[in-house]
Amino acid sequence: MKHHSRLSASLLYLLAFAAVLVMTSGVFAQRTRVKTTESIPTQGNEVRQAAESVAVQIKNVSKFVFVLGGVARGIEDIDKEIKAGRASRDLINQNQEFKNDVLSSVRALRAGLVKLEVDFRAKPALKKYLPPLQGITDQSARVEDFAYAGQLTAAGRELLMIVEKLADTLVEMP
Repeated sequence: MKHHSRLSASLLYLLAFAAVLVMTSGVFAQRTRVKTTESIPTQGNEVRQAAESVAVQIKNVSKFVFVLGGVARGIEDIDKEIKAGRASRDLINQNQEFKNDVLSSVRALRAGLVKLEVDFRAKPALKKYLPPLQGITDQSARVEDFAYAGQLTAAGRELLMIVEKLADTLVEMP
């Protein structure tokens, strides 16, 4: 009985995670800013918009880590049950769907982080703020690799390091 209730609790976490992913899928998309009547952005506006983009990514990654933390153990527990041969075909299929949802969300999150680093590399006004941000593209690739391998706790730790870099970048900006 105890084993069955733990598996049921894990499944409940996964269902809650899927619901949260569906509700917050727009969170991981890049926010766009409505342009003012000013046609040519000044260097100060470009830096301010970049700072806002960094803040959006901090929020996106933080929310994702929070959601991921609640279900990582559930997915990993079900994986153990699968390896031990104690999981039904339905549970195996459902667990795979949850993993696919996580991977899809990680890819969307990664796209925003890659775009941010590319912007900082490409725009002259932002290059001086690149050093603390540098490397988040590679880190986000490691997050995706960890998620693909089912190592969600390691993915979460890597995401926390990305949040640190984003925060350090924001501190450097005016």
